[in-house]
Amino acid sequence: METTPLPPLASWGTPDTVFGLLEGAWDLDRLIEGKATMLGTARFTRLDGGSLKYREEGRIHLPDGQSFDGHREYVFEGIADGFSVYFAETPLRLFHEIAIVREGDELVGSAGHLCVADQYDSVYRFRADGSFVIERLVKGPRKDYLSRTVFKRRGS
Repeated sequence: METTPLPPLASWGTPDTVFGLLEGAWDLDRLIEGKATMLGTARFTRLDGGSLKYREEGRIHLPDGQSFDGHREYVFEGIADGFSVYFAETPLRLFHEIAIVREGDELVGSAGHLCVADQYDSVYRFRADGSFVIERLVKGPRKDYLSRTVFKRRGS
């Protein structure tokens, strides 16, 4: 039985083109349910060898009114139909691999990562409007939260 390939998703193309389209600057809006919010920017910068350095910076606001600056870094590497995410340390250490598939009008990938006894389950959703969302459920003896970050291309 022959299948007809799905047309490219507006803005993101197909699973194998998502990685290349991450490069550049993004506005980020994060909610960590019941714990904090963060507004800031994220930038994917091309490195030698083709990987992307991810750096986010922003202002974190706590429910008690306190706020402070925060940042995080990762390294993304393209793989067939997705990407691998590494902690930005030497040597690089794998956080997770995301294999992207088509789900309705989104391209979606998910993965898990066990950090000592805390489980990180992440879902990446690449939307037809060009934005993307990372949802991360963290459960364990030290952590218990859901984080949802919406990324929109700067200037859009």
